[in-house]
Amino acid sequence: MHTSDFDYRLPLEFIAQTPMEPRDYSRLLVLDRVTGAISHRRHFYELAQLLQPGDLLVLNQSRVLPARLYGIRLDSKRPVELLLLKRLAPGLWQCIGKPGRRLTAGARLLLRKDTYETEALVESVDTDGLRTVCFIDEHALEYIGHAPLPPYIHEQLADPSRYQTVYAREPGSAAAPTAGLHFTPSLLQTLLNMGVEQAFVTLHVGLDTFKPVHEEDPTQHAIHTEFWELSAETARLLNKARSEHRRIIAVGTTSVRVLEQAAQLAASQAGNSAWEFAQASGWADLFILPGYRFLAVDAMVTNFHLPRSTLLMLVSAFAGRERIVRAYEEAIAQRYRFYSFGDAMLIV
Repeated sequence: MHTSDFDYRLPLEFIAQTPMEPRDYSRLLVLDRVTGAISHRRHFYELAQLLQPGDLLVLNQSRVLPARLYGIRLDSKRPVELLLLKRLAPGLWQCIGKPGRRLTAGARLLLRKDTYETEALVESVDTDGLRTVCFIDEHALEYIGHAPLPPYIHEQLADPSRYQTVYAREPGSAAAPTAGLHFTPSLLQTLLNMGVEQAFVTLHVGLDTFKPVHEEDPTQHAIHTEFWELSAETARLLNKARSEHRRIIAVGTTSVRVLEQAAQLAASQAGNSAWEFAQASGWADLFILPGYRFLAVDAMVTNFHLPRSTLLMLVSAFAGRERIVRAYEEAIAQRYRFYSFGDAMLIV
C-alpha cells in the first residue's frame, strides 16, 4: 500500500466554492460496498428513501470556532494570522501561525475585528512549527474570529452559519464536519417521523484536516489527536441498535472515528468477553487504513475527499480502494461538486 494509491486528478472547476442552497439540494451518489453498484440521486433529501425505520443515524455535534484570527505583533506592528487548532487549557491554544518568523516565543500580539480586540502571548514554538498561544480574554475569540474556510475555497462566505451543521452544539472544531452540512431541520424531522433514530457524538476537527500525507508509506504518517466524546445516552442507543441488529449509519468520517475509537476502547477493556459501548471521552488517535476491521459502522454518509488524504484512506478502508476509485471516477464524469461545500456519497 502506497500513498500514491489514493491520488487522483480533479479539474479545479469541480471544487465547490459556495454551499448549495437549500442545504439538502446537493446531489447524492450511492455506493454499495458489497456489489460495487453505483446509483445517483438528484437531491440529498432523497436519503429518506434509502434509509429504513430502525436505522440509527450518528451525527457529530461539534461546532466550528471562528478560528481564524488577524492582528499585529505589538512591538513591530507587522500583521500576523493565527488558526486555532486545539484547546489545551482555559485560554491556552495550539495554533498555526503566519508568518512563522513573526511568531517567535515571547511575541505579544494584538488581535482584533471591528471594535473587538484582545492580546495574546506566544508561549512556545513546537518542533513541527505549531505555536502554543495564551489569550488574555478567551471569551473575546467568539467576536474577533473569522470562519476558518479551507484554503481551496476562495470566495467569502456571506453567511458564516453555512459553515456549521444545523445541529452544531459543542464549540471546538477548526473545520466543519462537512458531511453534516447537507442536513436541514426538515430532513432530520422527516427521518425521525419515519422511524430513523438519531444520536450525537462529539469530535473536534483539528490539524489533520489541513495536513496532507507526504510519506509514500501511509503507515509512517503521524496522525494528530482530536478530542472526542460519547455520552451515556448515545452509548445506550448504540447498544440497543446493535442488540436488535439495526444499522448504525455514521454521518461523516469524524463520526466514524468516534464510533470506532469508542468500540476499540470497549473491546480492549472487555477482553475475551462481549463488549458494549460506554460513556467515554479522550483524544482520538485511530488511523483507519485499508485492512482495518470495522467494529461499529454499517454505513456512512460522507463527502468527496482530497487526494492523498487520511479521509480518502478511511473511506477506502470501508468500501475498498478499487470501489472508491470507480465511484470517484463516476462522480467526476457526472460532474459532481467536490470537497467541503460539495455533494455527498452514501456508502451502504
